[in-house]
Amino acid sequence: MLKYVLLGALSYQPATGYQLKLFVDKSARHFWYAQTSQIYRTLEALQKEGLIESSREAQDDQAERRIYHLTPAGRADLLAWLKQPMTELEPAKDSLLIRLFFSALLDKETVLTQLRLQRALHEQQLLVFQQDIPAQIRAGLEQRPQQKRDALFWDAARRLGELGEETYI
Repeated sequence: MLKYVLLGALSYQPATGYQLKLFVDKSARHFWYAQTSQIYRTLEALQKEGLIESSREAQDDQAERRIYHLTPAGRADLLAWLKQPMTELEPAKDSLLIRLFFSALLDKETVLTQLRLQRALHEQQLLVFQQDIPAQIRAGLEQRPQQKRDALFWDAARRLGELGEETYI
């Protein structure tokens, strides 16, 4: 899946590995997470597949940086993946539900403490979906008004995350 997160990000504009990590951390992180090492390994594999290319760019008083670009083959692969219907639900991995499933082994206060902590964390995440992300979407549109249609889909993903947090709470 990280492959398509990176191809999707590069469909907006060329980027460095660091910029792609920031993209994942600021936007996709709410539904897909990746370590920096995973991103660079995936970029290397995508380049070997011919789905992206890279070029080196000189910087003043710093080492060169590598800029990744989506190739026509990469765009075609991304579009084919996007068009492919999802005919099954993906199994969820939820640490809280696993803990809750086996929590009969714990005393009531320990369970309640854990649930209160989770509620507080989900309340914080809900604020991110309600405040931070809409502000990021607005700021992005100010910089790139041509992405108005993209913003509708970004907001749909944000709203689904918001509803999920409300459900958890």
